[in-house]
Amino acid sequence: MMQIYEELKARGLIAQVTDEEEIRELVNNGKAVFYIGFDPTADSLHVGHFMALCLMKRLQMAGNRPIALIGGGTGMIGDPSGRTDMRKMMTVETIQHNCDCFKKQMERFIEFGEGKAMMLNNADWLLKLNYVDLLREVGACFSVNNMLRAECYKQRMEKGLSFLEFNYMIMQSYDFYHMFQTVGCNMQFGGDDQWSNMLGGTELIRRKLGKDAYAMTITLLLNSEGKKMGKTASGAVWLDPNKTSPFEFYQYWRNVGDADVLKCIRMLTFLPLEQIDEMDGWEGAQLNTAKEILAYELTKLVHGEEEAEKAQTAARALFGGGGDSADMPCTKLCREDFTAEGEIDILTLLVKCGLCASKGEARRLVQQGGVSVCGQKVGDIEAKFSCKDCCGEGAVIKKGKKVYHKAILSE
Repeated sequence: MMQIYEELKARGLIAQVTDEEEIRELVNNGKAVFYIGFDPTADSLHVGHFMALCLMKRLQMAGNRPIALIGGGTGMIGDPSGRTDMRKMMTVETIQHNCDCFKKQMERFIEFGEGKAMMLNNADWLLKLNYVDLLREVGACFSVNNMLRAECYKQRMEKGLSFLEFNYMIMQSYDFYHMFQTVGCNMQFGGDDQWSNMLGGTELIRRKLGKDAYAMTITLLLNSEGKKMGKTASGAVWLDPNKTSPFEFYQYWRNVGDADVLKCIRMLTFLPLEQIDEMDGWEGAQLNTAKEILAYELTKLVHGEEEAEKAQTAARALFGGGGDSADMPCTKLCREDFTAEGEIDILTLLVKCGLCASKGEARRLVQQGGVSVCGQKVGDIEAKFSCKDCCGEGAVIKKGKKVYHKAILSE
């Protein structure tokens, strides 16, 4: 029977580790109390957090204890990693609201409670720190020379790095140091872009307490072109059904590239590795089956079995011709959206439905032949539709080959 550490490796989830032997020993024996940090910058988690959530679930299933650390305190500073601009500051109320939303979504993946997963907020200790005390306690443990060599600061140095953001690594390291002492947290996991911040924490614990703590980074989910997955033209793919409907969520995974589908199944689903190994040789039409499996499994994980069934049925009906449009993403139009003559032009319609960001983009899409309404290709940028077209079942708009959307006139 393959143990959890070996399984994580076989699934391609592990990028870098501080001490492989020790980490293997801890996680395989269910002795890891590990944390992953979540920045509360929105009121929903998105596909970018998916790897971390799945990892927490896998490790908890193997008897380890996850801590979801919400960066309520660090959220007031902003993380410079992977950004060339400064993040905007957030209020305490917004951060609290976002934390509550996160917990609800995380409960689909991990179990909270006595002796199980914990959710902590670093605002609880960071906001109480006294500046001079902090400097005296940990300041001497950080070498500015080393900090400036860290990847996350290098990119910002050209544009100018504020002292506020320079402190981010110290805050993150302090979190690990604090939780090591208060809740016995002995390991930190994070994205590969967090490596230098994580080493800051293990080093601080070693210098201050003379003890070992461990860090491991998770592979970033990139597509075959090296771009981060989880973004579409209209923004992030959210886990909140009100922000990204289960159908759109399903469609996102159903449309991943041929080169990416098996990697996604391996990294993100809970299907047994033997089953995935058999799929490795799949090609052509079999890859479409693989995409259906991926989309179904992930939608089930996030939204439950019933929603996954509905999304799959709707998608199959649409792509098999016919069409059950009941679960299709939909925009309700009101009379004011139409002209006095009761018409709406194609460009306005595409923008109203969120299928294009601007009329310029909509114009290009129509001219390139990428739009159909009610099964008819629309090539004329002046094309107009009447209120009647949008009554009843509504007008089904198809953008490109795979994006479907319904416009309905709400009476």
